[in-house]
Amino acid sequence: MTTQVPRGRVLVAGVGNIFLADDAFGPELVTALRERALPPQVHLADFGIRGMDLAYRLLAGYETAILLDAVPRGEPPGTLYVLDAAAPAAGAPPPAPEAHGMDPVKVLAWAGELARAEGLTLPRVLILGCEPLVRVRGDEPDIPAGLSAPVRAAVGEAVRLLESLLEEVLGERSPG
Repeated sequence: MTTQVPRGRVLVAGVGNIFLADDAFGPELVTALRERALPPQVHLADFGIRGMDLAYRLLAGYETAILLDAVPRGEPPGTLYVLDAAAPAAGAPPPAPEAHGMDPVKVLAWAGELARAEGLTLPRVLILGCEPLVRVRGDEPDIPAGLSAPVRAAVGEAVRLLESLLEEVLGERSPG
């Protein structure tokens, strides 16, 4: 069942694992945003590691989706990015769905396949990312709890950046 969403709606989706250090950037940013007054057409949600839930939500008629995530790109920890995630290419084999996984590239590819099968269009997807200091590989004896200092310090700036991004995105939509 697809939920009808009024035109102009924006999904702001936190993604990441709260138990894996800086991977918790997205959920932490959602927590900070819950204390802010966001425009009424903005839906804020913490998807954590629920990739399938996010894939299906992307089909719910939003014009824009903004994913909040830790994004390693080789810059100093705490650096913020706004990236435009292009729609996945048609014809590429869809990745296997991960009920409890959150690789945004796989989620977007799977959502793209679902959209094509249903005759739907994915929203424009932007990523507000933060360069992590701590990247968990899986072979560490201990995983630090919580965000590292530079990533925690970036959360306030990320709130302001998202608010500015929302103004821009909501200002771009056509009336009616």
